[in-house]
Parts: sequence; C-alpha cells; structure tokens
Amino acid sequence: MSQAKQLRLIVTFPTTTEAIFMEKTCRGSQLPGRLIPVPRSISASCGMAWCAPTEAREALEQAVQAHGITVEGWYYVMI
Repeated sequence: MSQAKQLRLIVTFPTTTEAIFMEKTCRGSQLPGRLIPVPRSISASCGMAWCAPTEAREALEQAVQAHGITVEGWYYVMI
C-alpha cells in the first residue's frame, strides 16, 4: 500500500560533498530530513538532495548560513 504524497522541502547542492556536509550538520543539530536522490522534476548538479518537512525551512536556512553550506536551490515538491 503506497502512502499519500506530501508537500516536502527539497534542498539541492552543487556537489555531493555539500550534500553530505548538510547531512552531517543536520544530524548534529537534530534537524529533520534525510538525503534522497534528486527528484526528476528538479535538475541539479549533484544527484543528492535533502528532503525535509516544509516547516523546517527557516531552521535549515539558518544552519546552512551558520555552517557555510553551498545550496543550489530550495524547492517544494509533492513526493
């Protein structure tokens, strides 16, 4: 049985290194989300993206800025 699709925040990165840095930062700060393959509806340089609840955007933006993580884009996607 498949789950209903939900609107999610997708963060893309220019490199895999940045994506992994995001994962490490979020885990250390107990921020929600996980690494996923970039959805087909989004084009990105790196094949990995951070998927999180939409309400986490502000906290994630603060973490990105505080840790100097390079983000390619912020998207809202039904997945």
